[in-house]
Amino acid sequence: MHSTQSPSAFAFSPKSDSAFDDLTASLGDGRPHPTEEALVQLGRALMAELLDVIADTALDDVQTILGEALIGAFHSAAGRIERDADRARDVMRRLDRDFDGSEAADVELQEATARARAGDAATQAAARIRDAAAEMWTTATGEVWTAWRGSRRGSFLSAAQLEAKQAIRAVRERRTDDAFHGGPVVAFRGAPTADTAEDAARIFDALNWALGQWPDMALATTGAKGAEKLAIRWAAQKGVKLILARADFDAHGKAAPFRANDELIALEPVCCFTLGASLEASRSADGRAFGPAMNLGQKADAAGIRRLPLQRRAH
Repeated sequence: MHSTQSPSAFAFSPKSDSAFDDLTASLGDGRPHPTEEALVQLGRALMAELLDVIADTALDDVQTILGEALIGAFHSAAGRIERDADRARDVMRRLDRDFDGSEAADVELQEATARARAGDAATQAAARIRDAAAEMWTTATGEVWTAWRGSRRGSFLSAAQLEAKQAIRAVRERRTDDAFHGGPVVAFRGAPTADTAEDAARIFDALNWALGQWPDMALATTGAKGAEKLAIRWAAQKGVKLILARADFDAHGKAAPFRANDELIALEPVCCFTLGASLEASRSADGRAFGPAMNLGQKADAAGIRRLPLQRRAH
């Protein structure tokens, strides 16, 4: 069944507490701007409709391609609009530098300024649709969208993404700046085969406990399939900041999952959760544990970081 939205779902409102709505209200454009809330609703509705239409159809095999294409379209649009705004700013700087005090020059400068500010607002609008669609994508699938190229300036995901290297720099800055508060990090690595309902329940229980201990926590993981995708889905649902230490196989080859563990440890987590194998017996019949998860546990022990392996509940 296709989901539908009534016209009022995307209403325009003159009142808002958001910085985006304040920006659009200050532009002086006689036409109304959609509110931030309406843009977020639009992004979620577009993704929900896409997933609803292709679910349980032959297109399910290319769901990831279609979902990422929808998000990427708004990412590309935001970039194109931003480049237009940047060109308007270049004109502003030139006109300001060469300003001769004439009325014509003043009008031209005002028009360039208006184009730049309108471009900034439109860029932010496209980014909010993109991020809302990406949030819905993560919540529904456990997958995390990342731009193949270009930046993600101004992310508004409830589970805002950070690259591990960026977060590590913040940790280093914190050591030299006592006023800097980065918040606690909880690291997690789990087996790709640990994706059953029993695994999900155990992972969610553990992370819920961690959130109770550290309400301002961030979740750090590599984003690998299986258990770690379940953890990412939890972060999206809870609005917990997500730090991704992706395994770079191009740079590190087979050692990439273990180098990613080094990045997780460098974040100085308050604890490390590990799940070496699925808790469902049929998935872990061979008795082999997932090496990268075990390696993270070993590195946590060596660094004096609390390690909490997830195990089947005692009955």
